[in-house]
Formats: sequence, C-alpha cells, structure tokens
Amino acid sequence: MSGDPRLEWAGTLYERAVFGGDASALADADRELDAVEADLVLARGRVVHARFLESGEEDPREQDLFERAAGLYRRLGDLRGEGEALFWIGCFQQVVRRDHEAAGTALRRSYELAEATGDTLTMSYALRHLGIAEHLAGRLEPARELLEESARLRREIGFQPGVAANLVGLAYIAAAQNRGEDALRLLGDAARLAEESGAEGVARQVAEARAAL
Repeated sequence: MSGDPRLEWAGTLYERAVFGGDASALADADRELDAVEADLVLARGRVVHARFLESGEEDPREQDLFERAAGLYRRLGDLRGEGEALFWIGCFQQVVRRDHEAAGTALRRSYELAEATGDTLTMSYALRHLGIAEHLAGRLEPARELLEESARLRREIGFQPGVAANLVGLAYIAAAQNRGEDALRLLGDAARLAEESGAEGVARQVAEARAAL
C-alpha cells in the first residue's frame, strides 16, 4: 500500500476481523478508509478547480467531489475537514456557477466551522470569497472589511501569496472608492510580496490591475 498509516491500520483491522474473528474491527476499518477517501476526493476536487481556472471549462466532477468530501467529513464528525470542504463548495458555486446565494450559504457555514476548530487558513479563504461577493454586489465597505480581515489572518500564519492576492482585491476596491493613492500603494505592496514568495500568478494579477486602474 501507499505507506499512509491509516491504510496500514485498515489492513491490520482487516486481518483482525478475518484471522482473529473480531468482526467489530470492520467498523473501525471503514472509519479509517472514509478519512482517507475524504482527504483524497477533496484534494482531487482542488486539482479539478485549478484546471477550471486555467481553461475556463467546467468539469462536472468538481461539485460531486467537494460534496462527497463534505459528507464524509460530516459522517466522521471531522468539523475542521467539513469546514474546508464547504469552503470549496462555496468557491465552486461562486467562481464556476456564479450562484452567489448558494455560495454565500456554504461560505458562511465554512467560516463558522473553521472558526470553531481554529482553522485560520480556511477562515481567511471564506472571508476572502465573502468579500468578493460583497464587492460584486457593489457593497464596497463591507467588501473592504472582509478582505482586510482575511489579509490579517493570512499575515498571522505567514501565507504571503494569499496576502498579496487580497491586496490586489483591496486595490480594486480602493479605486472604486476613488482612493487612487491607496490603490497604487496596495498594488506596490502586493507586487513586493508576490516577488518575495515566488507567486507569479499573483504578480500577473498585479500587472493586470495596474493596467486596468
């Protein structure tokens, strides 16, 4: 097998059931395998989403993968995992389907679970995308507050590319609020962080924003 300790333990539980006559071990084996499957389908869904960002073509598997992950985590009682999976469901609804109502429901629940379990990274992602929704709806000040809080959390955990990406969003908001100098400063900070962290994708976003603003 792959060397994942959960798979190895499931194999041990199988042997305990088959050779040791302990049928109760099978329920524990199922739980271990559900945990592995949840992590796998979530990771696969993220790869599928990245391909969408590259090609713009929806893959019908994406939603099913994230929903499968959320359901498995929920069944396992893994609130942290469920919160992360719900973020990706919300991201899919927002970015791929443009269904902002469905996205908002998933993103808010994701934030609640992430906050309850101390998952700062997922909190920052949920806040970012809730901020994007506010920006798209023309509610600039709430959008600014959400993106600033997301950036604060990302600084706290040293997620520099994520901070840079948020600064680009904040620059667009600043420009929309006629705060031109702030927008230029934010883009300068974003460019510096993107360069320092090797985030070439964010650096391209900075260049696009400078051209647009």
